[in-house]
Amino acid sequence: MTVNEQVAIDHGLKKDEYKKICDLLERIPNITELGIFSAMWNEHCSYKSSKLHLKNLPTKGKNVIQGPGENAGVIDIGDDDAIVFKIESHNHPSFIEPYQGAATGVGGIMRDVFTMGARPIANLNSIHFGSPQHKKTKNLLRGVVCGIGGYGNCMGIPTIAGQTSFDESYNGNILVNAMTLGLVKKNKIFYSKAAGLGKPVIYVGSKTGRDGIHGASMASAVFDEKIEEKKPTVQVGDPFTEKLLLEACLELMEGDSIIAIQDMGAAGLTSSSIEMASKGKLGIEFNLNKVPCREAKMTPYEIMLSESQERMLIVLENGKEDLAKKIFDKWNLDFAVIGKTTDSKKIELYFDNSKVADIPIDTLVQNSPMYDRKWKKSKLPKKIKIKKEDFKNLKIVNVLNKILSNPNICSKEWIWEQYDHTVMGDTIQKPGGDSGVVRIHGSNKAVAASVDSSAVYCWAHPLSGGKQIVCESWRNLISVGAQPIAITNCLNFGSPENEENMGEFVECVHGLGEASKYLDFPVVSGNVSFYNQTKDVGIKPTPTIGGVGLIKNYKNVITMGLKKTNNIIIVVGKTEGHLDQSIFARDILNQKNGPPPEINLFNEKNNGETILKLIEKNYVKSAHDVSLGGIITSLAKMCIKGKKGASIKKPKYLINIFEYFFGEDQGRYIIEIEKIDFKNVTEILEKNSVHYDELGIVNKNELIIDDKSKVTIDELIKSHTNWLTNYMNK
Repeated sequence: MTVNEQVAIDHGLKKDEYKKICDLLERIPNITELGIFSAMWNEHCSYKSSKLHLKNLPTKGKNVIQGPGENAGVIDIGDDDAIVFKIESHNHPSFIEPYQGAATGVGGIMRDVFTMGARPIANLNSIHFGSPQHKKTKNLLRGVVCGIGGYGNCMGIPTIAGQTSFDESYNGNILVNAMTLGLVKKNKIFYSKAAGLGKPVIYVGSKTGRDGIHGASMASAVFDEKIEEKKPTVQVGDPFTEKLLLEACLELMEGDSIIAIQDMGAAGLTSSSIEMASKGKLGIEFNLNKVPCREAKMTPYEIMLSESQERMLIVLENGKEDLAKKIFDKWNLDFAVIGKTTDSKKIELYFDNSKVADIPIDTLVQNSPMYDRKWKKSKLPKKIKIKKEDFKNLKIVNVLNKILSNPNICSKEWIWEQYDHTVMGDTIQKPGGDSGVVRIHGSNKAVAASVDSSAVYCWAHPLSGGKQIVCESWRNLISVGAQPIAITNCLNFGSPENEENMGEFVECVHGLGEASKYLDFPVVSGNVSFYNQTKDVGIKPTPTIGGVGLIKNYKNVITMGLKKTNNIIIVVGKTEGHLDQSIFARDILNQKNGPPPEINLFNEKNNGETILKLIEKNYVKSAHDVSLGGIITSLAKMCIKGKKGASIKKPKYLINIFEYFFGEDQGRYIIEIEKIDFKNVTEILEKNSVHYDELGIVNKNELIIDDKSKVTIDELIKSHTNWLTNYMNK
């Protein structure tokens, strides 16, 4: 095929980008070379619109072993143990083909983790769907959940936590963000930097097919009415092959054969080889006739751009080929020496005895575009004026039951019961709590992890919203007794070519960075997903945060269920009654405007660290952070989990009772303590300048708000658990 400007545009490149390619090469590229450029220069692989802003994120910390730039981030958890973790998006493929899109998203993130030498120990996910009334929502939800479960369950990795939300902005673009944690010894971490000359480059895993070609480019494109035509760009996964690949790679990693290793994810053989060569400042040479193919007459273009799953690229030490081949033969996987490292600093491809590509690595990586796109700053919206009559006919119990059955608040048990959350035998806290918790096998240590996002807050004011999600992650880890260590992020936005969307991204990232720096909660890995829009309609800005923390003794993990009657319930943190952008304002008052709640980073850090001191002294019997739905919703969830009631004391606040109970002020926790410890607990809170309110006491089976407002725990359970099951069974 003759390459011209139109062919380049059809590959997702801009006119000026095509001109730049021709200038760098000092010639017109052939079709294989153009395909390689289109893959490496698309948004998904090059971060061309985002890297300018991502540079400002805090990425270092005393526990950080590896920050952004590798397959995943790595943190030190003591005793020579390290946790490898990352979150990634598979949004576009999941909308087109929900089962395979979600399944291969899970498979891809697991490869990112075990390519660094870590055995996966836990999966999480953050999934976002359109309005429940939208005709596609139910089938998309069913397909995505089946895909996540189908892959993770077959791999034997527990899914320990997650998040599911519904919003009409996802009607045309759902979000599927998958996260994996892996465990590795500090001296057995593997990296993707190639080294040495004339070293054999090995292809292992499944054969290469035509599935997924242009998958990375499709992930950097806006959807239109021709969406069905994009189905061939969705990869097809095989978890049983990936399980074999995992075991074979880990077996090879026990020795000293591997110089560098990289999974073939987005852009397949192209990105994996170029990233390895670029990091090592080397060249790489392939004979594409040696690549194992499962389809006849595959062209160099197809071989290089295929995103067939369950494949790895390895640079080996010389003379180790036979040893490595025996391992992969044992696991019944393909193994082929397809090339070698060179000093050319180029990627050179041969096929049928002819050179079919010759590109300097620098032109693909260092010279890839970087845009400082125009963006619009968001103004903080004016507060909404709620009148007294707006509350007139509302009854707290009715409002509470309605909020508990809200699609974004209700129990997601229908989803997580389809995931195996106890396989491997180390799950301490299963889904449904503030964070999932897994024990480090054979030790007393445990790792806590959670995923969070808040599109509504970010949409209302991106800067505040970006801060809030980091703080929410921080609180979710602290609520189970974990010391927060680091985060990974998946930044889901509309088109960066739209100034408003780009502004949302810039300010969310700024807020995210500000909070993570203040909390000493660095960003060690992540992913940007732009172009989540259909035609001109983009999603609400949805940065997703995956947080990881350490519990030194898993026996001290804190759960959210109330434990014992007559124990005292305390709200830690000040309640001002912020209703703007709350579930109450949106769902009950039908008010969609106003600013999100303010974020006070000093209070967030101070309150959280003080809660950890109380947990360390064994004063806290249960805990839950106060988030969506305010105090009363959080307390109701604690009642539901513990199957205990609570009798609430009349608040001393001068604010409206609905503002007090349903306001979504940040930085707050509800904790349960024994009466005997009340004096000691309040002394610690006062000593650390932490505001608190005595909320009430635990009772047997009723939530008693006042003499006229009470509800049984059975009623609360019904409100909380029925919506999703009923919705999916209709």
